[in-house]
Amino acid sequence: MKGRRERPRTGAKPRGDDGLYFLPLGGSGEIGMNLNLYRHAGKWLMIDLGIAFGDDRTPGVDVVMPDPQFIVDRRKDLVGLVLTHAHEDHLGAVPYLWSRLKCPIYATAFAAAVLKRKLAEMDRDGEIPIKEVALGARFQVGPFDLELVTLTHSIPEPNAVVVRTAAGTVLHTGDWKIDPHPLIGEVTDEAALKALGEQGIDAMVCDSTNALVEGRSRSEGELRESLVEVVGRYSQRVALACFASNIARLETAAYVAEKTGRHAALVGRSLWRMLDAARACGYLRGETFLGEEEAAYLP
Repeated sequence: MKGRRERPRTGAKPRGDDGLYFLPLGGSGEIGMNLNLYRHAGKWLMIDLGIAFGDDRTPGVDVVMPDPQFIVDRRKDLVGLVLTHAHEDHLGAVPYLWSRLKCPIYATAFAAAVLKRKLAEMDRDGEIPIKEVALGARFQVGPFDLELVTLTHSIPEPNAVVVRTAAGTVLHTGDWKIDPHPLIGEVTDEAALKALGEQGIDAMVCDSTNALVEGRSRSEGELRESLVEVVGRYSQRVALACFASNIARLETAAYVAEKTGRHAALVGRSLWRMLDAARACGYLRGETFLGEEEAAYLP
C-alpha cells in the first residue's frame, strides 16, 4: 500500500520448542497483581510479582496475590525475576511468594531499595538475592537478552523491558506515562524507543490503564504551583492525600509547605519507608518532614 512503511523483520519463529511464549498469571485484563511469564528454549523468565488490594468482591480480604503454582511446578527452569518498578502491584508479592520460587531478582536501585526495606520490616533482611542493574542496562538472564528502557510514571525508575531471543523480540512496557516534567527521576528515553521501533519488534505487552479515558494526565510539574495557590488560601492545617510511592508529590509537599510558611508532616509507615528509599537513592536530599507526634503539637 502506498505510503505504508515496511516493519523491519526480526526473524521471528512463531512455533516450535524454540519459540517465544507469553503467559500472564496476573495483571492482564485487571488492575494490579502483575505476574508475567516468558518462555524460550525451555526456560522461563518472570517479569513482576505484585499484589492487588481487596474490594467489595473480597470482603475481609485486604491483599490479593496471583496464584504462582504453574511456575512453582517449573521452578527449576525459572532463570530470574525482573521488577519493572517499585509499585506494590509489581513487587508487593515478592516477600510472600519468593520462597516458592527461589530465583534471582533483578531490579534498578530504587525498586531494590524499596524491596530491601520491606523485607527488613519483616526481619528478612538479606534473605532474598537482589541483583541491582543500572538504568538502561542490557544484560543476559538465561536465554533472554534483556534491555531496560527508562520511562516516566508516578514513581522513580519505571522501566520497560525489551526481551530479545532467537525466536523474536517483545517490548514489555510495565507502567508508563509520558511526562516531560516529572520533577523526580529521568524523562522517558524516547530515543531508545524510536531506535527500537526502527529495529522492529514482534509484539508489545503494554500497560493500558485508563487507555479509554479521553485526554491526558497532567504533568507532575504542572501541579506544584496550583497546590501553592490552593494551600495558601487556608490558615489552618491542610491534609494532602497521595500514594506513598509518589516521591515527586512528597517533594512537592515539602516545597508547598516552605512557600506557604508551614511544616510538612508524614503520617503512615509506607510514606517513611519510601522517603528513606528515595533519600538513599539521591532523589530527595534537603527536604524536612515531621513525624505525626511532632506535628500534633503544631497549630
